[in-house]
Amino acid sequence: MKDVLRRLVAGELTEDEALSELRRIQLDELGGRARLDLGRYLRRGIPEVVLAAGKTPEDAARLVVTLAEQHGQGLVSRMSEAHRAALADAATGMRVVAYHSAARVLRERFAPETVEGKVGILTAGTSDVPVADEARMVVEACGLEARLEADLGVAGLHRFVGPLSGMLDWGADVLIVAAGMDGVLPGLVAGLVDVPVIGLPVSTGYGRGGAGEAALNTMLQSCSTGLVVVNIDNGVGAGTAAVLFAQRRMRGSRNARNANRNAPAINDPNTMTNMDRDTSAPPGIEKTPARIKSAVKTPAMSQGNPRRRRP
Repeated sequence: MKDVLRRLVAGELTEDEALSELRRIQLDELGGRARLDLGRYLRRGIPEVVLAAGKTPEDAARLVVTLAEQHGQGLVSRMSEAHRAALADAATGMRVVAYHSAARVLRERFAPETVEGKVGILTAGTSDVPVADEARMVVEACGLEARLEADLGVAGLHRFVGPLSGMLDWGADVLIVAAGMDGVLPGLVAGLVDVPVIGLPVSTGYGRGGAGEAALNTMLQSCSTGLVVVNIDNGVGAGTAAVLFAQRRMRGSRNARNANRNAPAINDPNTMTNMDRDTSAPPGIEKTPARIKSAVKTPAMSQGNPRRRRP
């Protein structure tokens, strides 16, 4: 957008051409089959993510490469091996960062602006990693640090104590906890830490509730107050929420530091001047400086008998 405005001021574009360019920044229609929301990152600070499932490998690859060309990076989730192969062919001259079933395509020499903030990701089992990895992709695409620890479920409760402590020592501002089966781990973590926790139910398991319903219901019914829950397998949504939480948390910390730095020094009570409330008076009476009474030193008593007053 700044580039378009700069070219307009320099006379390289007419007003109509600049308007057309700005419209393309906000929305780009590809072959009448997809409308890319190219202005989403400018509005929210979160890039658009292409869902590969339900799209042909060629169409998905084309969408992701277009995003990378326009904004420096393109994100895609729920990829099959065919999608991955098509993306590798289409992203010529670009760097592809692979996740479990997702990927980021980066234009040459592009890197997202670094944002202060850290997001820790915990999973109950290794089967939950593909969904958790989607969340990690979104976090890293937004310039924040991410760390993932897997296989910490409550079936072996002793396994998660060390990694959770390590996450807090690392300085995680937000925790994403992915779990399938009974979905207990997010509520357990939320009851032990003082940072926001996002529960990510995963469709792993079997029998009744095996598609993630049991995990979702457990998280929604958790006794741990403040646990935030996204939809089943919604790794992208969990990553987005974590980014927004972390950014807001860091912004609040910066504001608090600035307020402390700019606050006036506290005066010594013994040297403070009279304040308005000390000189206040009823309506119609002129305000006068308040008299500051000094403590009267009581003469010492001798042998417990009162001192006789002189005439």
